[in-house]
Amino acid sequence: MIHLTEKAAKMIEQISNGDGVGHYIVRVKILAGGCSGFTHDLFFDDQISETDQVFELDGVKVIVDEFSFQYIDESVIDYVDTDFGGGFKIKDPKITGSCGCGKSVSY
Repeated sequence: MIHLTEKAAKMIEQISNGDGVGHYIVRVKILAGGCSGFTHDLFFDDQISETDQVFELDGVKVIVDEFSFQYIDESVIDYVDTDFGGGFKIKDPKITGSCGCGKSVSY
């Protein structure tokens, strides 16, 4: 299962409303790349395939493909504010390491 904090759900709704997306459905995906091997991606997507895992949390649907789900099952999607701005952060208990900037991870 993928978990979503209340703050992340509210930010997804706010961005969707502000950008005229028209839905509260996001896809979380693992991509090969970065200096540690993998990166996380989060984007609006209303195309749901039969093999996707779908979780509805606080009015937001989170979609995960089969490949990505094996890595990010039990992860928490949060929205964090920092001195340099804000952004979505995926807290994944299966990560074994990350690069210096934190943009890519290893499993």
